[in-house]
Amino acid sequence: MITGDIKQKVDDVWQTFWNNGFTQPSAIFEQITYLLFMKMLDDKQREKEAIANFTGDVLLNPTFPSGVWHNPSTNQDVPYNEMRWHVFKEMEPTKMLDRVRNDVFIFLRYVGKEGSAYRKAMEDTVFQITNARLLSRVIEGIEKITSDGADMMGDVYEYMLGIMAASGTNGQFRTPRHIIRMMVELMRPTLDDTICDPAMGSAGFIMEAAKYIAEHQSDELLNIEEGDRFRKEIFHGSDSDASMLRIGCMNMMLHDVDEPNLYYRNSLSDENNDTNRYTLCLANPPFAGSLDTDDIAHTLKAAVKTKKTELLFLALMMRMLQAGGRCASIVPDTVLTGDAQAYKTIRSALVDKHCMQAVITMPSGVFQPYSGVSTAIIIFTKTGTGGTDKVWFYDMHADGFSLTTQRIPQPEQNDIPDIISRFHNLEAEADRSRKEQSFFVTANEIRANGYDLSYKRYHEVEYEAVEYEVPKAIIARMKERQKAIDAAFAEFKKQLNS
Repeated sequence: MITGDIKQKVDDVWQTFWNNGFTQPSAIFEQITYLLFMKMLDDKQREKEAIANFTGDVLLNPTFPSGVWHNPSTNQDVPYNEMRWHVFKEMEPTKMLDRVRNDVFIFLRYVGKEGSAYRKAMEDTVFQITNARLLSRVIEGIEKITSDGADMMGDVYEYMLGIMAASGTNGQFRTPRHIIRMMVELMRPTLDDTICDPAMGSAGFIMEAAKYIAEHQSDELLNIEEGDRFRKEIFHGSDSDASMLRIGCMNMMLHDVDEPNLYYRNSLSDENNDTNRYTLCLANPPFAGSLDTDDIAHTLKAAVKTKKTELLFLALMMRMLQAGGRCASIVPDTVLTGDAQAYKTIRSALVDKHCMQAVITMPSGVFQPYSGVSTAIIIFTKTGTGGTDKVWFYDMHADGFSLTTQRIPQPEQNDIPDIISRFHNLEAEADRSRKEQSFFVTANEIRANGYDLSYKRYHEVEYEAVEYEVPKAIIARMKERQKAIDAAFAEFKKQLNS
């Protein structure tokens, strides 16, 4: 979660652009993105170089090897070293601009493998900074943004997306990293998975899944075949925003997934024909949106008659998953309770056609300051033949931050560790009372309630008995008080007349 200190530093960089004639928030966003990526590539290699020097190993496949790079745009050879952030930031401003604009930025287009999603995403990019002093000041500003490694990019993007949303130019908002991490830990991805986010944004979910696998299967990743699968085959994502696609590619490359399968497309259209392909879907699809019927894939129209994106994405993920594939997706509360037939169609499909496992409701402040919508996480396994016996419900009260627009850290108020622990030990939940924070509800009871999947429908509120005095005692006490008031009033009048 981005801190107030970093917010101010990002604001300063943003204002520097604004003061120099950049009035389009999307243009500022992209230029900062490119410069951040330049810095993170260098930072990442410097970290690897430090480890290699300490262990005495040879650094394999460096982004900036020794020697020179041939720039195809200028037909000139450029020392790799001079394209590294920590080197060019010390150059005189005019030379720095020339090196960054004409060499480093061009080099960024060739960082990924030929034909990769990253290369395709970078084809039509433009470096718009033409003023040496502006570039120098922006680089100074980015240097002041404290970094906790590659994840800093996600936090800065989250805040910049908020700035753009506030300006009315971009309605996206990033899923908080700790919520993404919770969902990944609930699903426990492995090297055997094929993972997809059909509404990937900046690729937060698949990036976190990559981190989780790297942390838990580091030994297996030493195997050449497993390492290649990790870099080239496991991770998939789609987005219809070219800027988000570029950011997603950059994020994955910074986490050693240099050939992710990322696509620039509308996942809900016929251009996406993924069917029975993935073992795990992780997503926070856009909701409160509506598409033209002509833009919706025919298979999705057949599955549910609606133009609402929150329902179409659920139908899509049911289609995309293999039998036995799992899904964890954030949905708005309306998906859990909506009375329209389309909502009931999706809920009945989850319960009757597949194995519905869990509903975790989240407080409405989780997505502040971008949105106050109430949401939940639903978890299911695709079977095509049913299998839902009972569904686990959990009501998250707190996520470790205040639920206000400031989102102040409150680590003592955090249900996330409890959610993860209980989900991976569901046998112990069997005897939980409906009066508690988590409990099971049978599939038959859910059907009897019109497939309502809201926690409140099944939670039993325990009321404390309140004992009141009998009316006679209350009346007697009121009479005594009235006598005292009358006596005081009589004494007051006596004093006035004396």
